[in-house]
This record gives sequence, C-alpha cells and structure tokens, in this order.
Amino acid sequence: MTFDIYHKTVFEYNAMVTFSHNIARLKPRTLPGQKLHGFTMEVTPEASETHAYEDAFGNTSHHLLVREAHESLEVIGRSRVERDMAGLAEITNRCQASTITVEEAQARLRTFYREDLEAKRYLFPSELIPLANEAIVAYAKASFLPKRSLYDAAKELMRRIFEDFDFESEFSDITTPIDQTFEAKKGVCQDFAQLSIAALRSMGLAARYMSGYIETIPPEGEEKLFGADASHAWFSLYIPGAGWAEFDPTNNQIPSAQHIVLGYGRDYHDIAPLTGVVRSSGESHLDVMVDVRRRGETTQQPAGE
Repeated sequence: MTFDIYHKTVFEYNAMVTFSHNIARLKPRTLPGQKLHGFTMEVTPEASETHAYEDAFGNTSHHLLVREAHESLEVIGRSRVERDMAGLAEITNRCQASTITVEEAQARLRTFYREDLEAKRYLFPSELIPLANEAIVAYAKASFLPKRSLYDAAKELMRRIFEDFDFESEFSDITTPIDQTFEAKKGVCQDFAQLSIAALRSMGLAARYMSGYIETIPPEGEEKLFGADASHAWFSLYIPGAGWAEFDPTNNQIPSAQHIVLGYGRDYHDIAPLTGVVRSSGESHLDVMVDVRRRGETTQQPAGE
C-alpha cells in the first residue's frame, strides 16, 4: 500500500523577520514494514543554506537558513511511502507472541544485555515527558501486573485510555502537563501518547514517542477533501527479545498500514516537524495542512500548489 503525503507548514509573522534558522523534520523514515520511495521539500522564501543530517535517533533533519527578509515562512514536504503489510504483520506477530512478563522485562532492563542498549535511552524522563505521579502510575499498574505478558498489559492500557479519556482538540497544546491531561481525562493524540510513555518509563520500561500520519477515510459516498488529514502521535514499547511494539491509544488500534511513521524520539521535541529561531520583534501564527492519500486516488490540490 503506497501513500502520497503532503505536509505544509506556514508561519505568519506580525513583524518583518530579517533572517531565520529552522530545523525541518518532514522526511519519513525507511523502517521494517515501511519504505520511502521519494521526498522533496520546498521553502518560501528560498533558503540561502540547507544541510541535511541524521540525528541521534536516526531521523532526517534539514537545517534551513533564510537570509531574505520575510513576513511568512512556508515549508512544504512531499513524500511517497510504501507500507508493507507482510512486514508489519511479522513485527506485530513477533511482539504479540513474546511470553516475557512485566517483571521479567523490568528485571532485564535493569541489567546489561547488549541488544537492549539502544532501547535504554528511552527509559528516562525527558523535557516534555517527566516521570509520572503516583496516581498515573497506579492507573497504569492496574494493567501491568507483574506476572502478566508485557505485550498484553500494554494493549490493555491502550484500550483503557481510549475508553476513559475524551478526545478534545481545543483542550491542550504540546506543552500541556501530563498531570493536567490525567486529571481532566481528555486531550489529543500527543497527550495520550505522552501520558502512556510517562507511565511506562516510571515503571522501568522503555517507551518512545512516535510521530507520523494516519490515513483518514471519508464517509461512504463522499469524496475525501484535500488537506483533511493531520499529523498523528502514538507510542511504542520495547519488548525485550522481540523488538518494538506500537500502540495507538487515540484510536485503540495496533498501528498498521494506515499509520505512516515520520520519525521517533524521547518526546515531541525530538521529532517536531518544524522548529526555528528568528530575528524579529513580533509574534507568529502557525498553520498546518496535511494530506495522506493512497497512490492512484485523484485529488485537486489548492490553487497555487
């Protein structure tokens, strides 16, 4: 299954910006179960200098230096990504078949196993995901019983968050504390991912923040509108001896072909699609448009694209 992805980010500034440094992370990864077939990026105004590099987590970042004075910055990424159903099923089946228990995984991650070294960087709190408070840990431990299969415990936690929390798009932003999300029992995909990760790390388990896209399906008989999609976030849990298992608590789904991975890290800051520093005296307004479309579907892009 092959998807064409369009991701446009626009910053509108209240005052003239004389120059800006930006980091764009819009190039999806090639991973087991996912292959990148093409990627292009457009920057307006045109960047004076660009430099692509791979960060510590294996994500591709583009440094963009814009020297031309500007009142807005537009960055468009276009990608073609293939999701391999057989490869995805192999990963999921391997993790699902693992018999390692919660307490066995915790004990193993406290000791030295060479194959676990990469995963251990995701054991620790990060800027946006501190260790969870006692109430959140107690909530998670209701699923993570010591003798229970680690995979089954995580799957149940995913389901419980889906059932116990309401999706409310205006409730939060990326800096909303996980304590606030837990108390209000509402939020958006990044909140549910960060809450899950905080609880898992607090129990001595390795979890990482997954950033990407999810294909949305229009109601039967209706045409899909261009730009109707959005960025998405979920989490993955390290199953020692099996690999990384992904869980989407927003939709109570094990991610499959419709989940396209942009990248991953400790939290949102490691994989934010566009961040930057500008020389200006004003504030800015952010606007994002995303379209995820199966290869072969017809669409009419906005004027000027």
